[in-house]
Amino acid sequence: MLKQQAKETYQNYQRAIAGKALPLAWLDMDLLDQNIRDIKRRAKAMPIRIASKSVRCEYVLNYILEADKQFQGLMCYHAREAGYLASKGFDDLLIAYPTMDRHGINASLEQVAKGKSIFFMVDCFEQAAIVNQLAKDLGVTAKLCIDLDMSVKFPGLYFGVYRSPVRSAEDAVEVYRKIKPLNNVRLCALMGYEAQIAGLGDQLPGKALEGQVVKRLKQRSIPILARRREEAVFALKNEGVEFELVNGGGTGSIETTIEEDVITEVTVGSGFYSPHLFDYYSHFQHQPAVGFALEIVRTPTKNRFTCAGGGYVASGSCDPVRLPVPHLPKHVKLESNEGVGEVQTPFQYRGKDLTVGSPVFFRHCKAGEICERFNELQLIRGGSLVESVKTYRGNGQCFE
Repeated sequence: MLKQQAKETYQNYQRAIAGKALPLAWLDMDLLDQNIRDIKRRAKAMPIRIASKSVRCEYVLNYILEADKQFQGLMCYHAREAGYLASKGFDDLLIAYPTMDRHGINASLEQVAKGKSIFFMVDCFEQAAIVNQLAKDLGVTAKLCIDLDMSVKFPGLYFGVYRSPVRSAEDAVEVYRKIKPLNNVRLCALMGYEAQIAGLGDQLPGKALEGQVVKRLKQRSIPILARRREEAVFALKNEGVEFELVNGGGTGSIETTIEEDVITEVTVGSGFYSPHLFDYYSHFQHQPAVGFALEIVRTPTKNRFTCAGGGYVASGSCDPVRLPVPHLPKHVKLESNEGVGEVQTPFQYRGKDLTVGSPVFFRHCKAGEICERFNELQLIRGGSLVESVKTYRGNGQCFE
């Protein structure tokens, strides 16, 4: 049954993109709708902030926001991005990373001056000071969000990523006391992103033992992180901070993050597109809604084919999991000594339905990064191509 479904999906996609220039990026709207429903279910009644980094398409951001009132606001990955999106009508924007980029900060502050709600991320005085100075120049008061680091140190092991130097309630209070005298900023939010829970799978192929270790480390970390977030919020409240939001989580940690009493919203991004990096979680499974299509241009030997292009490797550590993976048709096997290449991608396939000119559909490792490679997403619904929409790149925007 699954084999027949995969064959029919391949044929539907093939028909849908017939006549389009390849490579191209596609978005299956039916699968996106299913992911939206499943994410809502996983989050229960908790408000969901959309991580724009994992979408990178204005049309899709609007589509998700309009799908249900539970989706509220965006988490941006750059101040210039927040300013741009605010200028396009988006509101309630949380900038996820601190910045010292005056141009980006000004772009966002100019939108604040027009009435938009934008939160600037900080984890030290210097970041707050530059926002304060630029806000003063524009005659506005900027909202600040403190970034609480959520990594955990076990004996001989650092479990997490290197983000904020604010690792405790005491650290948070120390930073707040330094920025409190600044007249044109106001701390009113806290974010703690548990990357090692939200973004690290526990069922990576060929790593069964490592998966068991990761699962155990997650279980041990969750109560530590919940306590850290709670202590930081209460300590800052005792200092007089009035919170507008306390943000946490990601696609891989929805269920645990929403159980914390201090959390007011959870962030989700990758789950909407569900790239293949998110296939490797034991407690949820979303649908492969986004990918790219390459064209077979030659057959160097029997049962071997070569596509044009395909070298869309994801950011992060140098690991084979960062490579795109063949999606449709099934049983396409990449050449291990070549992988996916800038100008060609060879593979092995023993089926009878591929020839020169046929498309092969791939999935990217990470979500929104694929949109940095293509100007448009081709929207497929019910097996038919219904629309082409611009990505950030297609609109001439790059916030890297």
